[in-house]
Amino acid sequence: MESLNIVFTGQDQVEVRREPVTPIGSQQLLVQTHCTLISTGTEGICLGRKFAPDTSWDKWVKYPFYPGYSNVGTVLEIGAEVKDFQVGQRVASRSNHRQYVTAHQNDVYSIPDDVSDEAASWLAIASIVQGGARRPKIDMGESVVVIGLGMLGQIVVQYARICGAGEIIVVDTAPKRLEMAASHGATHVLQLPVQNTKDKILEITAGQGADVVFDVTGHAPVFQHAIGLLRRFGRLVILGDTGTPEEQRLTHDVINKNLQILGNHDGNAPSQSSDFARWSKSEMIALFWKFLQRDQMRVEDLITHRYSPEDAPEAYQMLQTRRDEAMGVLFDFRRLEN
Repeated sequence: MESLNIVFTGQDQVEVRREPVTPIGSQQLLVQTHCTLISTGTEGICLGRKFAPDTSWDKWVKYPFYPGYSNVGTVLEIGAEVKDFQVGQRVASRSNHRQYVTAHQNDVYSIPDDVSDEAASWLAIASIVQGGARRPKIDMGESVVVIGLGMLGQIVVQYARICGAGEIIVVDTAPKRLEMAASHGATHVLQLPVQNTKDKILEITAGQGADVVFDVTGHAPVFQHAIGLLRRFGRLVILGDTGTPEEQRLTHDVINKNLQILGNHDGNAPSQSSDFARWSKSEMIALFWKFLQRDQMRVEDLITHRYSPEDAPEAYQMLQTRRDEAMGVLFDFRRLEN
């Protein structure tokens, strides 16, 4: 059996290849993909090699590089030791943009019947952001600023609303992104560069500054401006790793205001929950399903583009040249059957 796979073969080089499918092991599943979601920020950095030497990005991205980590499909085959899954079952996994994937049973998640394929494809983004949203322990009524309204920023807005934030102030220069955030719970939208927002945010927060600021841009110079938007004892969450961390600068506010700077990485969530680490990856994904089922979160209306995987070069070219027009971008592998 062969699989149609999307591959980055070099900087700014995208190919679609037919390659043999890896046989499954005793604890693995073979899944036929329905759709995958592009992680636009991460994959854009990987494809364009937008990172400095000797960073974590540099160690991770080696060509040929197989992008993608949000896959939805149907189980075709299960290994002899696989438990809790059946052939024909609909599942999500952190797998690449491949027509057929092999995945370990611990990395596969059952999808509820009333959660659509397209909504389920947000599992990775939703769990990554949920980990970051937990870091500042948002208290009911607190003011939250979200800088950068790409995919992660849009989900931060929804989690902040669920956590009970009193004011959710969003900052971006793209009108369409601001409109999306407003429709999902943002209370104030600022179509401004971050360095021009301080006076507005002080006005909204009665001169105090924000309790929590999320920097979701992955753009190093934003860091120092984000610090300046916080009130005393405020918390800054860095959600989205920059490719040039040496360009991030601290300011005197960190000490003078007793600020906290909180990092978040997808790899920090445990595979199994415990008394010391309550929220495992699987439990965070299960909670995301519940939020979708209860209409406490919406993601399907964030999808702006759908492509056949055969058109992957066109999709990534669009993201390089017209990214402000795009939010959720899907590869629909079912088109290969037509």
